[in-house]
Amino acid sequence: MPVNNQFSIAVHLMTGLGYGTSEATSASLAKSVNTSPSFVRRVLAKLSKANLICTRMGKTGSTSLARDPKDISLLDIYRAVDAPKALTIHDYPVQMSCPVSCGIKSTMDKVFDRSQQALEESLAATSLAEVIDGLPK
Repeated sequence: MPVNNQFSIAVHLMTGLGYGTSEATSASLAKSVNTSPSFVRRVLAKLSKANLICTRMGKTGSTSLARDPKDISLLDIYRAVDAPKALTIHDYPVQMSCPVSCGIKSTMDKVFDRSQQALEESLAATSLAEVIDGLPK
């Protein structure tokens, strides 16, 4: 199963913007993440569309947080990058002669929905400021 790491990258970028630098370029942010500036720009575009960051385009362009880190939740970031659900059921065809196969998807969907809700509640209760405060000074 492919891994989608845009959420963790987005938190990394937002934390970088809130940690001591008021503005940064996609190149400097990419260096922090150790990835390409073009990938960073794609993630920044999603964060900008969600009004979590402000960007200035051009040769002297830069990015900054649109709000105070205490007013940005990790759920805001999670939703901005359209992160996939944490858990999903397989998509193998149902084996009609097996009662487990016939019922597992609907049963596990309920379990996964509760897990997703708990994850999102936890993210909503955690601010970007808390992440920044957890870093070494």
